[in-house]
Amino acid sequence: MAAAKTAFPRECCGLIEGAPDGEGFFATALYPARNLAAAADRFEIDPADRVAAEKSARARGHGIIGCYHSHPNGDPQPSPHDFSGAAEENFLWLIAATDGVRCRLAGFVYRPSGFEAIALNEAVPSPLHDRG
Repeated sequence: MAAAKTAFPRECCGLIEGAPDGEGFFATALYPARNLAAAADRFEIDPADRVAAEKSARARGHGIIGCYHSHPNGDPQPSPHDFSGAAEENFLWLIAATDGVRCRLAGFVYRPSGFEAIALNEAVPSPLHDRG
């Protein structure tokens, strides 16, 4: 959520390290990524940042389980652009909607039939640490 507020009015983006955990996911680290999209209301994760995050996650015995991005002045729901850009099945998507001050966060899993909303729970008392 901090990255979303900092990037406002542009979209922020990044990757999520972790592992599947039963019916859900256990996230262990966040990797902020450069947004290569020209438009302020789009995101495109820099491929070099994706490769670096994957290498770091593998070294820690995990994988990249999802991505995050923001919707400036929007809703924390997948947009038509999110639908068109989603391709990895069972991939976690966190969307932070912000007006630059307040922020709402929602989680989704991409399935072949589309995005499925999921509950977000903090399993540990401390926030995730940025690894980027």
